[in-house]
Amino acid sequence: MKEDTRKIRVLVAKPGLDGHDRGAKVIARALRDAGMEVIYTGLRQTPEMIVNAALQEDVDVIGLSILSGAHNVIVPRIAEMLRSNKMDDVLLLVGGTIPQQDIEPLKKAGVSNIFGPGTPMDDIVGFIRNNVKPRGVPA
Repeated sequence: MKEDTRKIRVLVAKPGLDGHDRGAKVIARALRDAGMEVIYTGLRQTPEMIVNAALQEDVDVIGLSILSGAHNVIVPRIAEMLRSNKMDDVLLLVGGTIPQQDIEPLKKAGVSNIFGPGTPMDDIVGFIRNNVKPRGVPA
């Protein structure tokens, strides 16, 4: 398979203690329907579990679904672990209920974009396609 025809690989994860994964499953299906390869890690993932899975699966994108309010602790930890594992080329996205005042600090921590409830699936798919970094290109 030529490099430019390789499917975009997305890891969808539910970090923290939040037990609601309907949104994550809807996103996973939409990305799969858009032709992406999706790995869904399931509920209650630690930052370490998420980054290890992303490393093992050689993903292009990590999509975190967070509704628990723990995003200010969990997301910067994941971003830090991505940097320490030289995975700066992995697009880090967050979806869920994120208060407006938390958006800018999360982006400064390394989040590429945040998608709130009701974001059209086409917007998410388009953002990923337009922002995923080609393999072998330094971040």
